Amino acid sequence: MKKIPIRKINTGFFETASDERFSIRRVEDIAGGGDLLHDLHRHDFFFILALKNASGRHEIDFSTFTSLHHAVFFLRPGQVHRLALKAGSTGFLVEFNAAFYQPKDMAAAQRFRKASNRNYCRPATNRFEKLLTVLNNIFQEYQAKEMYYQDLIRASLDVFMIELNRQTADPTNVLTRVGVYTQERQEEFMELVEKHISTHKQPSHYAALMNLSLYQLNEITKSSLGKTAAAVINEHIILETKRCLLATAGQIKDIADLLGYEDVSYFIRFFKKHTGHTPEAFRNNYR
Repeated sequence: MKKIPIRKINTGFFETASDERFSIRRVEDIAGGGDLLHDLHRHDFFFILALKNASGRHEIDFSTFTSLHHAVFFLRPGQVHRLALKAGSTGFLVEFNAAFYQPKDMAAAQRFRKASNRNYCRPATNRFEKLLTVLNNIFQEYQAKEMYYQDLIRASLDVFMIELNRQTADPTNVLTRVGVYTQERQEEFMELVEKHISTHKQPSHYAALMNLSLYQLNEITKSSLGKTAAAVINEHIILETKRCLLATAGQIKDIADLLGYEDVSYFIRFFKKHTGHTPEAFRNNYR
């Protein structure tokens, strides 16, 4: 089956000597004075798009956004999106892989997870300008490539994650340790589901991977998401199915096989139960 196109970052800091990949470009430079059009695809890297002045549409995992002025988009590896920006749009596009930026410090890692789990943010003008200042500094460092510029870029990304989290939370709300722990474990669970969905479909599998009891895992998802672990898993199976249906021309049996289902009839019934449509009907109706 032809899979969803996966784009990669071509720019590396040390060419073939390093797996680290990072890139920052101005949207207006990429567009070259015309419209910027990216068809449905996914990445194997993190993707941040900060738009200062823009019009068009951005679709991420079948949620469509048209309010693009002063908007920040953050995509994790594996998410599916397509982008259509009108000529004259401005901002920054940042791309990096986990080899380049994956905080080891617990607090920084938690901020990174929280930021990357929110695809869309549209802060007030003054707050957006603070984010844009950080990105402009990163852009200048990337262009100049002076001594230790990679380290400075990583430090600036730390600052960016702090500022972005300030845009998406009540600044007067201080999380308790219980709240922080629950959020961290919930985000860890979501990452595991994204990684293992084709082979692990039972909540007990993930509880074991996280060294938790099934009761503990369900308490975490209920308190943070308002749903059971099984519901989260099912939602992700449906999401990945939709990604495959709309981004490829693969037959239903091939998609079922890709997602780990040997019984195609069961897979079709499962999808219809959760969406109200057969996979083929969903594909035809959406397109």
